[in-house]
Amino acid sequence: MKKKTGRDAKELKNFSLGEIQTHYPQTYAPEVLEAFENKNPEKIAWTTFICTEFTSLCPKTSQPDFAKIFINYIADKKMVESKSAKLYLFSFRNHGDFHEDCVQKICDDLVKLLNPKYLEVIGEFTPRGGIAIYPYSSYSNPDKFFKKLWEKRLSDFAPGKYSMDLGKLY
Repeated sequence: MKKKTGRDAKELKNFSLGEIQTHYPQTYAPEVLEAFENKNPEKIAWTTFICTEFTSLCPKTSQPDFAKIFINYIADKKMVESKSAKLYLFSFRNHGDFHEDCVQKICDDLVKLLNPKYLEVIGEFTPRGGIAIYPYSSYSNPDKFFKKLWEKRLSDFAPGKYSMDLGKLY
């Protein structure tokens, strides 16, 4: 039997990708996240998204905060569709929340959508008032291998360790 390759039209029909006009959410919108079937769930492979222009609002002053957001994950049965991830991250633009809360919310929403083997979200926020903030949130499924990975990465975390060299940030 010949193994099927690629995606067929039926698998892709419900994605917003390729619409004539893209609708950008004006408020926090986890409902725009879309997932697709991972055709290789038995494999262990990293996927990384880097959003270099993440913005949110300070909940107290409504001043904009800017960051790079790194999403590193090992998929199980589902993977996140990249355009939906972009629209989702864009939805934080008018959302007032602290840096740590934004990163935790992103982690929680992606875990809910994907139920991955492992996932981590790192925020590298541009200094404001002389202070840069680098929140980190992560998740592991119950498998012993991924729990050990979670423990190792959590205990070894330092700014720039799982994202990029701090000298290249801004």
